[in-house]
Amino acid sequence: MCISKSNQRHMAEKGPPLGHVDNAQTSPERRQMIYLMRHGADAPDRYGGWSHFGLTDVGRRQVCAARSRLLNKGITEIYSSDLARAKETAQLVAEYLCLPVIYLPKFRESNNGYLAGMLKEEAARKYPGKYWNSLAWTEPWPGGESPQEFYQRIKTAWYEFKDCVHGKTVLLVSHGGVMNVILCLENNVPYTNKETRYKICDAEVIQTGGQMPVGTHFL
Repeated sequence: MCISKSNQRHMAEKGPPLGHVDNAQTSPERRQMIYLMRHGADAPDRYGGWSHFGLTDVGRRQVCAARSRLLNKGITEIYSSDLARAKETAQLVAEYLCLPVIYLPKFRESNNGYLAGMLKEEAARKYPGKYWNSLAWTEPWPGGESPQEFYQRIKTAWYEFKDCVHGKTVLLVSHGGVMNVILCLENNVPYTNKETRYKICDAEVIQTGGQMPVGTHFL
């Protein structure tokens, strides 16, 4: 269901529910935000990466539960990775906020080549010992990209994106790996594929920018 602008204003006038902490304030600095959202749950028995599989029923429910938190944040544009699970997530949010979606392939998850969408049991037989955190920095997935290539792709895409949306409040829907690179960049934390620096749940939203500490979770 699309929430009309008048209904959004009405909900704002009623005020937030008890116990809810609204991180977005009315100062100009806090209006200029980039919200990062991870897609909802996808099939747990398959590899993600450049998989073309979409959300599970659980994933859709997660997104529908999370999207109401994005009301009254001043979001004017929604951007998304063009992989199916991110697209579906973005579409569910866009339907709710009455906004279109702009798809950006450069924010896809790491390209895991032949393993994309493959059943994990099958991958264990065909590519034993091949895991993201087992790859050397310059070692690519079979048929895919290396951690170094992935990092450089997201780093370049992120800085270009920030310049493009400067002064706006927007939502970017992507993936756990992508968000880890972004948060490392924003927090000046060295990135490595050997360790997941930030544990990001399915359909989780993270606020960046403004006066709030980078990576502030509000879901």
